[in-house]
Amino acid sequence: MFDVLILGGGVSGMSCALVLGSAKNKSFVTDKKIGIITHQKASSLQDALFNNAYGIAPGKLGSELLTESIDHLAQLYPHILQILNEKVLKIEGSFPDFRVVTNKSSYATKCILIGIGSTNTFAIEGLLQYVEPHQKSLPEKLRIQLKNNDHKVADGIYVTGTLAGHRSQLAIAAGSGAAVATDILTLWNNGIETHVHDSIR
Repeated sequence: MFDVLILGGGVSGMSCALVLGSAKNKSFVTDKKIGIITHQKASSLQDALFNNAYGIAPGKLGSELLTESIDHLAQLYPHILQILNEKVLKIEGSFPDFRVVTNKSSYATKCILIGIGSTNTFAIEGLLQYVEPHQKSLPEKLRIQLKNNDHKVADGIYVTGTLAGHRSQLAIAAGSGAAVATDILTLWNNGIETHVHDSIR
């Protein structure tokens, strides 16, 4: 069983995985099992071209960043299991006993972090009741978000990036993923399960 399973290999999901991975030598993390389903086909980065992003050379393609992020995570933090070429279809159960069902397999996890795009084609069964129109996007863009309170959707379910209601800039999405990872690490450090997220705010 995973302690945390991240759904989505875009900016916010990968940012979360990298921050969690960087804490691997902390005593409160060494026994934690972390995974990420790195499905990237729907990422808005696939068609992006960066000319004004901090720390990224002008002319960088978003598709290159996606590929490099998978390699980066594998090289620095091989203890984080990357699940490639699977698409999430359904989430079953409740905290701390979720089952994430993909087109190829299913995975047990205590906590779920959703870091996928905010298009209106969102179709993960078990999360549809949380879908609402994106609060910061133009209505004609038809974007959605998951109802959340500071990234928490429900006990053991967190959302990051544009699906959490943030704007689509790379730095904002990365910061959202890092913020959730930092909150999870703080909870683990304090010996608190990840469903009582509100207690540290």
